[in-house]
Amino acid sequence: MGLTIAQKIIQSHLVSGEMTVGSDIGLKIDQTLTQDATGTMAYLEFEAMGVPRVKTERSVAYIDHNTLQTGFENADDHRFIQSIAKKHGIWFSRPGNGICHQVHLERFGIPGKTLIGSDSHTPTGGGIGMLAMGAGGMDVAVAMGGGPYYISMPKMVRINLHGKLPAWVSAKDIILEVLRLLSVKGGVGKIIEYGGDGVASLTVPERATITNMGAELGATTSIFPSDEVTRAFLEAQGRGSDWTELSSDPDAVYDETYEIDLASLVPMAACPHSPDNVKTIDEIGKIKVDQVCIGSCTNSSYLDLMRVASILKGKTVHPDVSLAIAPGSKQVYNMLAQNGALADLIAAGARILECACGPCIGMGLSPNSHGISLRTFNRNFEGRSGTADGQVYLVSPETAAASALTGVLTNPQALGEESAIPMPEHFLINDNMIVPPAPAEEAGSVEILRGPNIKPFPTSGPLEETIAAKAILKVGDNITTDHIMPAGSKILPYRSNIPYMSNFCFAVCDKEFPERCRREGKGIVVGGENYGQGSSREHAALVPLYLGIKAVLVKSFARIHCANLANAGILPLIFKDKADYDAIDQMDELELPDIRGAIANHGKVIVKNVTKGTEFEAEAVLTDRQRAMVLAGGLLNYTRENN
Repeated sequence: MGLTIAQKIIQSHLVSGEMTVGSDIGLKIDQTLTQDATGTMAYLEFEAMGVPRVKTERSVAYIDHNTLQTGFENADDHRFIQSIAKKHGIWFSRPGNGICHQVHLERFGIPGKTLIGSDSHTPTGGGIGMLAMGAGGMDVAVAMGGGPYYISMPKMVRINLHGKLPAWVSAKDIILEVLRLLSVKGGVGKIIEYGGDGVASLTVPERATITNMGAELGATTSIFPSDEVTRAFLEAQGRGSDWTELSSDPDAVYDETYEIDLASLVPMAACPHSPDNVKTIDEIGKIKVDQVCIGSCTNSSYLDLMRVASILKGKTVHPDVSLAIAPGSKQVYNMLAQNGALADLIAAGARILECACGPCIGMGLSPNSHGISLRTFNRNFEGRSGTADGQVYLVSPETAAASALTGVLTNPQALGEESAIPMPEHFLINDNMIVPPAPAEEAGSVEILRGPNIKPFPTSGPLEETIAAKAILKVGDNITTDHIMPAGSKILPYRSNIPYMSNFCFAVCDKEFPERCRREGKGIVVGGENYGQGSSREHAALVPLYLGIKAVLVKSFARIHCANLANAGILPLIFKDKADYDAIDQMDELELPDIRGAIANHGKVIVKNVTKGTEFEAEAVLTDRQRAMVLAGGLLNYTRENN
């Protein structure tokens, strides 16, 4: 039996386990990346392991999230990360150099290599044939130290793309169609591989848009073949020697297969407040638009912004619309400046933002009250924009630009003939904003620079014999990491200060939650389906740990968050019978008798509702290795005990 692309990469990097769906496998990791919102914690964890030098082929620290500096906190964190990078063998991408996924695709990504990053959109690297996965900061720290990255062997899903896209329909519309088909939980436990004759018509930036938003499917990752299109991109980046051809075997077997006729697609949008709430632009109609934001790691490539510039050239943004554009990298920004496209954007009335994540994570440019904001981003969760009642629609750059001119949601197909935008034969290459680490022989003299905002990360002790605590919070389906631990300009600067961040935990759902936790001292969170979807931020596990959360009992988990809970030493449980969810009320007294023995011996997990006088069975969502981790009190304790 033949192998898929992902199976070939997994097979060549397999350290432990067998390639049987659902089994625990350990993978050798070639590359890692971090960004500054998650990186500080990841590097504190790396320091705690006592490894003097990273053992990966390439590790890169990017500054792209917390670039709004209204106090000393972000600047201190950046200085800390740069000093850590210099000392421990990590390349450092300075503020202004660009968004981690865009820059990594341009300058570091290599087909056939494994990559994990402390950002859920790391699968962007699948656009050039990498096995690229989002992970918690602790997992990234372990990989930097030379340890394997563990996942459950995923199912393989094939999506065949046929034909070519019509005029004004883009890669964003392809992934929106996939989200419409599969939903935000349709990719959980799966790797999405794209194939078919339509793949050859898509450039690497277009492929990267699709793999980037595969994170919104809940997929482990998404991947494209590495073909002549990939080679042309790498050669244009001056990295032709990094190219390797990768394709699936003709007799590869997939668990699921889908067919998409590219010619049948039309411009679409994800409506508030979920990336899978997809409708066509014509179905939604000409709603008034208040704001348009173009950029993010999804749609900020040279190709994307050249298309936007061609639409805006010689025109003026509608007076009722605020248009902001953020190039994805310094390379993109420079090339737009040199060829005159940047001047076209400015002349049209666009506000040019720095090369960073910016509005995508609520770092500025929040829309007006109940304002409608069209964004080329990847997530439109409620409140993520920074405006609690903001109405965010996810659209393509073409739809965004057309709508910015008209002031209403506009199908770009109404613009007439589409201008052809060719891929450059040579990109502008200037890596002067990427700082190499100090040579190993000089690393000992490098001082780590810490600011007062950097606090120790919380740790937990061994799993208790019995857990008795109240159902301190009950929430519904599709709770995101933005619900658990919000982002935004008011909170992100404190990513290295867990005590301060705890004041905002679950504030979107229940503002009284932090104080209730402090009053009770411990608790169990109860939730519905797809709990923890969204960002890889391990703060959504570390902050509840700090607040005394002992277990999270839900109908189902998103992959990364479930792993982060186990890493932190919080017990992830699912209802064996989902109907038992309805029988629990918030603040019911719950008890998990002999839970340590049940976890250690694969026994039944019994949940007693002391308040109601009932009991039911739950299941621990843990591999054997994760059981040992939770028993030890988390990954850090487990690593110390086993080294």
